[in-house]
Amino acid sequence: MSPPIAPVGWSRWLVPPAALSIHLSIGQAYAWSVFKPPLEDALGLSGTQSALPFQLGIVMLGLSAAFGGTLVERRGPRWAMTVALVCFSSGFLLSALGAATGQFWLIVFGYGFVGGIGLGIGYISPVSTLIKWFPDRPGMATGIAIMGFGGGALIASPWSAQMLESFGSDTSGIALAFLVHGLSYAVFMLLGVLLVRVPRPRAEERADGRDTAPAGPRVSARQALRTPQFWLLWVVLCTNVTAGIGILEKAAPMITDFFADTSTPVSATAAAGFVALLSAANMAGRIGWSSTSDLIGRKNIYRVYLGAGVLMYALIALVGSSSKPLFVLCALVILSFYGGGFATIPAYLKDLFGTYQVGAIHGRLLTAWSTAGVLGPLIVNWIADRQEEAGKHGAELYGTSLLIMMGLLVIGFAANELVRPVHPSHHLDAVTPEKGAPDVRRHQQSESA
Repeated sequence: MSPPIAPVGWSRWLVPPAALSIHLSIGQAYAWSVFKPPLEDALGLSGTQSALPFQLGIVMLGLSAAFGGTLVERRGPRWAMTVALVCFSSGFLLSALGAATGQFWLIVFGYGFVGGIGLGIGYISPVSTLIKWFPDRPGMATGIAIMGFGGGALIASPWSAQMLESFGSDTSGIALAFLVHGLSYAVFMLLGVLLVRVPRPRAEERADGRDTAPAGPRVSARQALRTPQFWLLWVVLCTNVTAGIGILEKAAPMITDFFADTSTPVSATAAAGFVALLSAANMAGRIGWSSTSDLIGRKNIYRVYLGAGVLMYALIALVGSSSKPLFVLCALVILSFYGGGFATIPAYLKDLFGTYQVGAIHGRLLTAWSTAGVLGPLIVNWIADRQEEAGKHGAELYGTSLLIMMGLLVIGFAANELVRPVHPSHHLDAVTPEKGAPDVRRHQQSESA
């Protein structure tokens, strides 16, 4: 499948909607917490067990993005979006079969493994294309697309809750909800597959006076792994994601537990609404904070994400259970930082490594997300389960987890402070011919594929 080249006069503003159709669909992953209580009741699962499909999905997201990043660069965005469509939708269909037959392992395999591959390939599919279309505003461009991933739960959370209410929260009702998800997302993602385009070759752009050739460093994906900057950003992303994803995956039961012993307990419907609010904050942070990074710089915006995030967690730990508005506000700010961190990282990579193989570099960096996808839910769920076994309840289930998240954000803040420009010795024109030529040939082949 050849990358579809934009015709003369094609508007670059048609590319973000194509990316949004993919990201809004795969962003359903952030609404997984709506399915947790019904699955736990219907199949007799613990909180840790019901998190497994989500955790595996995030692990596979990072792994498929890392191993498939170079292939996505070579084959182009339409191929990648098609693979994402097939895997993500198939994951739901397999999960529907697993729920219908009461086989939880099939839900883990379908949603987590197969669907997770769709998450990873779909997530990185538009990134390098958008940066090539918008070299002047990379933070805004990637923010628009990745905003969709954060906003997917804004649609999926109330939609899923309504389906479970209509179909029932037993195994057959859950299976039917999964089936509807799989078919609906296949149709919606197809819009992105048909709409996406890549810029015309640079020679043609120069002839039109619209040269979008990248400026700045040119570092290959292989060489990027040898730089301290890549690994510092890996730590930054991992800590920021761990701190946010732990709350997001546990959002519905967490707010219910925090206020279970108060005069204003939170209903299941209100908890689903809270998940939708978090999704809105996640979505707004991706476009708002990433666009701000174009103005104040990537390092400065990550100082905000990580430093202010510590303060928000401290407020939740100290007084969150005594004030529902404060709890919700702090959670919304944390999730806006979480989303902003995702949307800003491709532009941060572009600043440091250039646009040469930024999609492949981004894919490799998403292994940090895989790690965080295990750590965040595991920390929150495992500690909550242990605290419940010890006879504790309510906000006491999460105190230790919140302190751990604060510590992780401090580590991420320190790593961000150590980031410096990549040394010129890592640039492509500084690599020896024996090492550089294969990379150049591969890139030229991918450009002409």
